[in-house]
Amino acid sequence: MAIQHFLTLADLSPADLSTIVHRAIELKKQPDLAKKFDRYTLGLVFEKSSTRTRVAFEVAMNQLGGSSVFLTTADSQLGRGEPVEDSARVLSRMLDCIAIRTFEHGKLVKFAEYSKVPLINALSDDFHPCQLLADMQTYIEHRGNIAGKRVAWVGDGNNMCHSYINAAAAFDFELVIACPAGFDPASHLVEANSDRVSIVRDPIAGVTGVDLVVTDVWASMGQEAQQRKREDAFAGFEVNTELMSNANSNALFMHCLPAHRGEEVSAEVLDHKGSVVWDEAENRMHSQKALLEHLLSC
Repeated sequence: MAIQHFLTLADLSPADLSTIVHRAIELKKQPDLAKKFDRYTLGLVFEKSSTRTRVAFEVAMNQLGGSSVFLTTADSQLGRGEPVEDSARVLSRMLDCIAIRTFEHGKLVKFAEYSKVPLINALSDDFHPCQLLADMQTYIEHRGNIAGKRVAWVGDGNNMCHSYINAAAAFDFELVIACPAGFDPASHLVEANSDRVSIVRDPIAGVTGVDLVVTDVWASMGQEAQQRKREDAFAGFEVNTELMSNANSNALFMHCLPAHRGEEVSAEVLDHKGSVVWDEAENRMHSQKALLEHLLSC
């Protein structure tokens, strides 16, 4: 049987993704229903800093009865130049599942090619699929099925935006991306999903009549040197009360966190009753538990 990896949402069928999300909702209500994976070990190899992703995976694996091993670049030979394929061969002989948080998405693809166990993308420069599992779980918990709804992405066409494009196809919703010129998501993703994904330059047009508004920081990890330039480029793209007033009256607001209050989102919106960012953050653990359960059962 082929090993099931999770590098992007497209690696799993819409049916499997829906099953994982609804399983996460079930496990959140009844944690004791989770399958047990005693003596299983999850490897966490992180080249980027993390709070929610690391804690969510470690707690999830612990609640499944297993354990985890955490390695940073400084802790592993990957950080000293060992070929990715060699690290994959070694680590996958000792671990039952591996989650990698890295910069270059191609490194994940190569690692998966040589891994004997499931590999999870815990974030790369191109995609952040684990966050989308939590986002879909959160929307369903608060508003029900997201199929047929309108979602606005406001900000940079980054890894989160790419995963929202994949989610639009997998969960059957319309996605409007509001971003300034020069910060578009990957054109091949937009073109492949042109039946449900569009790009606009006006954030007001982007959020008008939508059911969910999502944003992220303007300068992601590794782009800190571009902070000032990006602040200028994204002027007018802050998700604030005035902008949210153009969305549907019961629209939700999401952010993968950490957030820069007063930059990409105002404090009023982040702390408003329509904001579900804290549920969204907690759901990282529940959705990643359901994902681990699924992959380890394949």
